[in-house]
Amino acid sequence: MPTYHHPAEDLPILAEVDVLIIGGGPAGVAAGFAAARLGAHTMIVEQHNCLGGVATAGGHGHICLYSSWGNPGWGSDELVVGGIAQEIAERVAAAGWGVFDRRNADFEVEGLKLVLERMAGECGARLRLRYHTFFSRTLVEDGRAIGAVLQSKSGRQVVLARRIVDCSGDGDAAASAGCPWEQGNAEGGCQPVTLMFQLGGVDMARVEEARRERGNDYKWAQTWKKAQEAGDMRRFQSVVMGWWWTPTRPDQLGINFTHVTGVDTTDADQLTAATCEARRQVEETIAVYRKYVPGMERCHLLSTPPTIGCRESRRILADLVLTKEDLMAERAWEDAIGYGSFFIDIHNTKGIGMDARTVHPRHGFKYQIPWRIQVPRGIDNLLTAGRCVSVTHEALGSLRVMPQCMVLGQAAGTACALSLAAGCTPRVLPVAQLQASLRAQDCILDAGDIARANRSPAPTATPQPRIPRAG
Repeated sequence: MPTYHHPAEDLPILAEVDVLIIGGGPAGVAAGFAAARLGAHTMIVEQHNCLGGVATAGGHGHICLYSSWGNPGWGSDELVVGGIAQEIAERVAAAGWGVFDRRNADFEVEGLKLVLERMAGECGARLRLRYHTFFSRTLVEDGRAIGAVLQSKSGRQVVLARRIVDCSGDGDAAASAGCPWEQGNAEGGCQPVTLMFQLGGVDMARVEEARRERGNDYKWAQTWKKAQEAGDMRRFQSVVMGWWWTPTRPDQLGINFTHVTGVDTTDADQLTAATCEARRQVEETIAVYRKYVPGMERCHLLSTPPTIGCRESRRILADLVLTKEDLMAERAWEDAIGYGSFFIDIHNTKGIGMDARTVHPRHGFKYQIPWRIQVPRGIDNLLTAGRCVSVTHEALGSLRVMPQCMVLGQAAGTACALSLAAGCTPRVLPVAQLQASLRAQDCILDAGDIARANRSPAPTATPQPRIPRAG
């Protein structure tokens, strides 16, 4: 690409903070709340107009999995994710915006936005939000991250920070700082992107009845095959990836169905093209649902979200790279900061449906998450949290879901605050100190924590249809 020389410029300093969080998604809110609650002056920078990332700006009104894996499918009765992730789900349900059964949280997107901003406000002056602002580049001196250049309607500005947490999803801040990274599978292929959408006018009782009549074909695979054979639907999808429903909006359904492959989500042109294609798929899907799905004859489009959902891009390398084998062996780690339990959920990188490397584990499956995957090589005072941490393509299939992103975010925010108080870098912060603080925040790190967290009975949730759930 041709270049243009831009002369050096003096940029105004917007703020000087203890902790700068790049991205206000699930990882970012957990990191920001944790750091601010521990006394660090913190700023969350978010490109959209709300907190919550894929759960709000991405229109994904369903968060799972808080429990260990169930049999034959979804969650068990064993809670394995606590801390801020659990607090958010409980507060959304308590405010009347959805339901939470300690396995999954289903909610109204607009309600989650309000709850997250209320939680941010409770942090007082220690937490500053900055919406409508894009990360531009990381400032590095002598191998240390010292701040970031931001771009907004206010122009180019600098925030100086003693710690940075990259919660961008794409590893933008860490990559800008020169950290090594990988992307995609062995052939470079990343999981496809999905534009969520919300339907109204849905009779969920009839939809659920029709599913049972089809022999519990909950992904409706035969229905989409029939529509494709009849020429009513292009071959962009073969199974339902998720129909998100909450009893607080009984006639509405969030749809996880569009599928666009071959997209590098770090490329704006590719994201633009993928969004336009996905929106065409939305229109096509609604016509198919009306014709083929009992209970959806009069469904109508309520909204598509302002951003497309991205499952995979850069993975920032640390000294430890977590693998699928580590997860499936349920390997114990001395530096554990929480648990994951989702199946190895890999969407086909080249075609429709799921990848053959998808793995559904045993009942009770759960694995510890080691702290070291959040500490990038070659840079100090910068941490990662969310789907850009140091894992393999296959391990990311499980670790990328929102509860685990919040687990990672809370650990990063906590480590930032503790390391500042101790006068050391996060890299050399004693792990035992980090773990003790996380436990004090009701996080679940080991078997003893699981036992304590599960002594109280799970709250009674409003019964919900057994609708398909995937990532």
